Amino acid sequence: MKRRNFIKTVSTAAIAASVPTSSINNELSPPVKKLLKPVRLNKGDTIALVTPGSYITEAEKQESVNNLRNLGFNVTYSDKLMQKNGYFSAQDEDRAADLNEMFERNDVHGIICARGGYGCARILPYLDYKLIRENPKPFIGFSDVTALHYSLFKNSSLITFHGPIAISTFSRFSTACFNKVLLEPVSGFELVNSVSSNNYNPYGIATITDGIAKGELIGGNLTLAVSLIGTDYDIDYSGKIIYLEEFLEEPYRVDRMLTQLLQAGKFKNAAGIALGVFKLCEPNKSNPAFIKSFSLMEVLKERLGNLGIPVVYGLSFGHVVDKFTLPFGIKAELNTITNQLKLLEPGVL
Repeated sequence: MKRRNFIKTVSTAAIAASVPTSSINNELSPPVKKLLKPVRLNKGDTIALVTPGSYITEAEKQESVNNLRNLGFNVTYSDKLMQKNGYFSAQDEDRAADLNEMFERNDVHGIICARGGYGCARILPYLDYKLIRENPKPFIGFSDVTALHYSLFKNSSLITFHGPIAISTFSRFSTACFNKVLLEPVSGFELVNSVSSNNYNPYGIATITDGIAKGELIGGNLTLAVSLIGTDYDIDYSGKIIYLEEFLEEPYRVDRMLTQLLQAGKFKNAAGIALGVFKLCEPNKSNPAFIKSFSLMEVLKERLGNLGIPVVYGLSFGHVVDKFTLPFGIKAELNTITNQLKLLEPGVL
């Protein structure tokens, strides 16, 4: 064997050996991106429960099943749903295999995460993106599930849905929006904010920068969005309307994460920013990190108010009772003069 070919063979083998076996043929980032819309859900369809991050209790499983049945769906899940591995529901490979299986199964019409919790990002290298592209179906969840929304959009070109997890409180508001987006879709659907006091939002709707923007709607939890910078699962924000929410992070931490997004150039060519409710993100009065602190709104205005794009705070999504179901990847319009977010196309077929 020629020395050059020998070196090439050895190098290739070494690289292959360093990649997790289950991720070698996952075909990341399809060269030609054609967004896939899954088929809409119907009453009586079978929804699969998965736990791609943290584990759930038996009581939470039963609550999840009851919630989905009350919505009119049949429910299925595998024996991996109730496994426990530290703070995870199962080993990384098993959690990924469970999600792959539910996409592949012909008797499953949609997939919803029983909960978020830490761990979703760890399974991304083990997902079969080719299989998922060939079996598109609605995938729903929020919070830590953001990592999966980014990855499935980036590597499977799949429209997914930032919406309730199965143990969420399915209020009348949340249920109506869920049904309108996933079961009865129409073009030009205007998302009207909740006026209920159930949503922890002392600021109400706060316009940070006036304007109107159109673009693909993407986003999720701020912490997760920041954690994906520099990975194979991050998304180009150019021309996008980015929606963000957060929970239990003090203003200086929100400041730090927004600063990282700014310094990484993520907002440089963005179309607009739609902020949900950043629940319990004010300074901790009982144990403050700093004797003197900025408020959440002061941080948001200082970090995002000079971008030259429309920015609004307080839309009905995040860790709140009344929440929108937001299709990840469809065209939308953000009007921060009227504080309106409009879905310009359905997210399902």
